Amino acid sequence: MKTHITNPFTCLGAVSGEARACLGVASREAWVLPALIAVLNLIPAGRVMAQTFTTLHNFTATSANSSGVYTNSDGANPVAVLITNASGNTLYGTANIGGGSGNGLVFAVNTDGTGFTNLHSFTASSTNSSGVYTNSDGAGPGGLILSGNTLYGTAVRGGSSGDGTVFAVNTDGAGFATLHSFTAIAYNGLCCETNSDGANPFSGLVLSGNTLYGTANYGGRSGGGTVFAVNTDGTGFTNLHSFIYATEGGGPVGRLVLSSNTLYGTASGGGGSGGAGTVFAVNTDGTGFTNLHSFTGYDGASPQGGLILSGNTLYGTTQEGGSASSGTVFAVNTDGTGFTNLYSFTAAYYPDFTNSGGSLPQSRLILSGNTLYGTASDGGSFAHGTVFAVNTDGTSFTPLHSFTASSTNSSGVYTNSDGANPVAGLILSDNTLYGTAEYGGSSGNGTVFKVNTNGTGFTSLYAFTGGSDGANPYAGLVLTNNTLYGTTAAGGSSGNGVVFKLNTDGTGFATLHSFAALNGTTNRDGANPYAGLTLLGDALFGTAAAGGTSGSGTAFRLKHRWHQLHDPA
Repeated sequence: MKTHITNPFTCLGAVSGEARACLGVASREAWVLPALIAVLNLIPAGRVMAQTFTTLHNFTATSANSSGVYTNSDGANPVAVLITNASGNTLYGTANIGGGSGNGLVFAVNTDGTGFTNLHSFTASSTNSSGVYTNSDGAGPGGLILSGNTLYGTAVRGGSSGDGTVFAVNTDGAGFATLHSFTAIAYNGLCCETNSDGANPFSGLVLSGNTLYGTANYGGRSGGGTVFAVNTDGTGFTNLHSFIYATEGGGPVGRLVLSSNTLYGTASGGGGSGGAGTVFAVNTDGTGFTNLHSFTGYDGASPQGGLILSGNTLYGTTQEGGSASSGTVFAVNTDGTGFTNLYSFTAAYYPDFTNSGGSLPQSRLILSGNTLYGTASDGGSFAHGTVFAVNTDGTSFTPLHSFTASSTNSSGVYTNSDGANPVAGLILSDNTLYGTAEYGGSSGNGTVFKVNTNGTGFTSLYAFTGGSDGANPYAGLVLTNNTLYGTTAAGGSSGNGVVFKLNTDGTGFATLHSFAALNGTTNRDGANPYAGLTLLGDALFGTAAAGGTSGSGTAFRLKHRWHQLHDPA
């Protein structure tokens, strides 16, 4: 079976709002530096040509400056999902590296491709007396949020002590402010690197009124990370809570959930005798911190998929632990009572790694009525993952679909009929779930699938061939009317990924755009679109992490002529 690759870009929110926390749990230095259209039903070439692909911006080449840092004027490797203003005419995003000092930047570009603006280029770093790279404003920006005319975000490193920042910048590029620079961490002589406020804010921010809330993955008074608040004008920074790793958990990951005056979240490790992570609550004024549940390992471990809140109950998954160390689905009341292991995925042992329900649930759950739906990326009857449902009271766990056995084809590629390893989240429309499997299918290059919420009607809507149609759909789907849109990180006419569309009944597959061949590291339009798409009106917007005229990635737009796509020839 093909081993799936953890995409490091995911850690900065490229695939979903709930970034899989592959950063920060292993090492605090693990910051981030993929003619004829294959169709299910024939589509006249004229209708495919109705698509108008536009490279909105080619990020320029980086070159080493006198300090050996790779810089340019506009940034490189845009990996987070784009956001838009209320009028829908301007896109905002971040480039993780590059810019005038190599530490990334915040940019804006109009949806017609005009007006690219470097809103802020993070400044140069220099080593302090401790050998830490510091600057005034941060480095390595992640995803953004927008309120009024101001963008807010976090930078995972840099700042006055090298441990990251919270920042704001106006949408016209004026008024950049470092709202908070996390202070230096130092070994406390016992166990941990500590400070007063936290370090390395990997996860996104939550805004309520004039206050931003977030988490720092490390540091704090006990080294387990923090929950923090800071006013949008930079005043009033408050360490709402410093995690004590041994008793409260550590390494808070995933975006916080805010309800009324209480924040809810998960810590990926530590906490209690099991040391397997926690679910926590803390009031927005810093009072009332409560460890709602400490995972023992037997009831789950490593809760990294993010929480959803319904009424007074939080729901989530753990990637590991449970009765067979294959992960769990859990519920816990917001007051900490009523923890329930709704389902413990059964053993998936060597050598075949199979079980009945799946293992390693990575993506966020979705809730409809009294039923939770999700995917498990491994396990199941043939070790290729499952789509599952479970009632919110823990009854009626059902593997809606278990991805089937694979066999090696003449090229040594593992293939099957329906896909393998669903790592992206599901979307729900009426009574049907839609998703992608990264691998498997008739050519081993992944599939788009649907299944009814009662488990009937599983359909492999499309199996990617790895040719002109793409390969390895890593990000999730976008649905409008009866059409699904998505990207593949690889494949296409030049192997650099595609943007595709597909009707919900499986007809009408079209490669809307195939990213061009690289000449070395460059091309005209980008390569490897890892991040999900943004749909505005009749246009799809996204980023490609590599390629472009300078090899530093692109922002792109794909406009539709809807009637030509759907009307008969």
